Amino acid sequence: MKKLLVTSALPYANGPIHLGHLVEAVQTDVIVRWQRLAGRDAIYVCADDTHGTPIELKAREQGVTPEALIARVGEGHRRDFADFEINFARYGSTHTPENRAVAVEIFERLRARGDIDRRPIELSYCEKDRRFLPDRFVRGTCPRCGAADQYGDVCESCKSTYRPEELKDARCALCGTPPVRRTSTHYFFKLSRHLPLLSGIAGGQAEPRVDVQVQRFLQGWIDKGLDDWCVSRDGPYFGFPIPGEEDKFFYVWLDAPIGYISNSPERDAYWRKEADAEIWHVIGKDIIYFHALFWPAMLEGADYKLPSRILVHGMLNVRGEKMSKSRGRLTTAREYLSVPGLHPEHLRYYFAANLPPEPVDIDLNAADFRHRVNAELVNNVANFAHRTLSLLRDRFGGRIAAAEPGPAWTEAVEALRAAVPAYEALDLKSAVAAIVAGCAVGNGFLQANKPWAAEPGKAHADLSLCVNLAYAAALLLSPVTPGMSAEVLRQVGREGATLADLGLGGGGLPAPWIREGKVGEGRALMPRIETKAAQALVPGEGAVKEASNATARGSLAPAVSPGVGRGEGAAGLPEIPFETFAALDLRCGVILAAETVAGAKKLLKLTVDLGEGSPRVIASGIAESFRPEQLVERHVVVVANLAPRTLRGIASRGMLLAAGDGAAVSLVELPRGVPAGAKVR
Repeated sequence: MKKLLVTSALPYANGPIHLGHLVEAVQTDVIVRWQRLAGRDAIYVCADDTHGTPIELKAREQGVTPEALIARVGEGHRRDFADFEINFARYGSTHTPENRAVAVEIFERLRARGDIDRRPIELSYCEKDRRFLPDRFVRGTCPRCGAADQYGDVCESCKSTYRPEELKDARCALCGTPPVRRTSTHYFFKLSRHLPLLSGIAGGQAEPRVDVQVQRFLQGWIDKGLDDWCVSRDGPYFGFPIPGEEDKFFYVWLDAPIGYISNSPERDAYWRKEADAEIWHVIGKDIIYFHALFWPAMLEGADYKLPSRILVHGMLNVRGEKMSKSRGRLTTAREYLSVPGLHPEHLRYYFAANLPPEPVDIDLNAADFRHRVNAELVNNVANFAHRTLSLLRDRFGGRIAAAEPGPAWTEAVEALRAAVPAYEALDLKSAVAAIVAGCAVGNGFLQANKPWAAEPGKAHADLSLCVNLAYAAALLLSPVTPGMSAEVLRQVGREGATLADLGLGGGGLPAPWIREGKVGEGRALMPRIETKAAQALVPGEGAVKEASNATARGSLAPAVSPGVGRGEGAAGLPEIPFETFAALDLRCGVILAAETVAGAKKLLKLTVDLGEGSPRVIASGIAESFRPEQLVERHVVVVANLAPRTLRGIASRGMLLAAGDGAAVSLVELPRGVPAGAKVR
């Protein structure tokens, strides 16, 4: 079995860990925990990225040395990651003698094989600050799309790369002075010498393996031509000095990824070219260029092992826009932890439930975060385990009885089984959905069989089956929610269980795993998220929510007079702001039962599972279009946050989406594979 080393991108040591960092750290941690659960030798290695001009300037601003700054920031990083249950085999730093030694070794190997060139180059220079300016310290207007206030090397708006002298209205980011051009001698890495390797990566024929979308990114850069890469910087600069030079330093992007190597335990067991190991990198799509072009070429030139895979995730956006501290859209890990009612595993669950293997952005908003966590994690998964274990303790002293499985067992286990190939494909989103679906079957089984009131023999058997399902779901979800899962496993007496104990890899259906024993003392599993806590998570969300509520209370007047056209929708109704639409919580509901209502010609009483643990009752005016028996097991779209109302004595909590009138109504339906409670977007 090959050893596996997985890394995430190194957080920069000039500020605290924020939620964007945590997307990647959670994704990597879940992947590694799953590999270990499946019996593989896997470790997670990371470090602080500590060099560069921003570190030097931040230290000067705070009146401390760069070393003191990175030591303090690094301590905070380790604390934040630990509080979010990120389990590193080692978390180090790039500012170490070990990292300097490996950086010098790789540089000299590249120079010896002719990959390094030394030549003069024109650079941006600030005459007021008397220093050469790194690309990130030149700001101006993007020459490609015209976006203002962009960096000197890449546009955050259109993602184009360019040289700083191409910027329009360029200025020094430190003082605002327009820079001039001056000549300095620097070292360059000849990236084009490694074109065969890089073309193979972009074409999917060479390691590291990348997603097809990433392949297209790489091919686009290759088609434009691979420029030589400047790997040195002029002083003043906080970094490693280049041997034989007086005032030249290694560029931070040379020694930063080398930190993966220098901070690996048993370094040669992973990074030696002949090592029987695999290396995976988990990164954001904003640093593909460095990790999928420069880094593999450097490793090939220095005769090191190449990573087997580079998994690229999307960015974390806030209300549709990129996270930004300057624009008030940044929440730090410590700010999250300071909000009463927010649990670290709430965020771990939410991120994992939104992470496919492709680089798709995650949009964070308070309403979706709260409803998703409450409906799926708390009301479905945690509530299923809590109800089952509590009922077994209350009615049968916690004793587990042997029980023969039936159709519900088969359905639930098959749903849970789907999590295994999803995890293996690094598709955390589908893995979480499969576990949620399995627990939804269990909750439906509890609701249908009512073990709190059923005959003791049958109730005992039903609850014992549900204990087994709760155990399997907790174990499968343990990479995502290690704390909550460990508590369930403790209560059922299965601490230390692994994937092999479930036997889900074969084609047969496993019998109940726990056929006798007694469940332990109960403890709370997972708290719900209240509205105020969720709003505190996202900067500015309270203001957006208040505007949405004001609109919902009746401010739907059009911005212009009716009939003008501008400000009207396709049906001639006034346009509404996006926040009004976003206030709707649309969910997948599975109809469990339907019955007529005495004296009501148009009304049906529906029992609908929204993945909340207990189903809702919804009164729907569709009796002229459907017989009750036609509706059972349909997956429909429900407005889940509609205010309750009473119809013919029925307290109705929700509304089904449908089209048409009278006897010609068609329900808006979803595929059967969509789990109850899934958000409709």
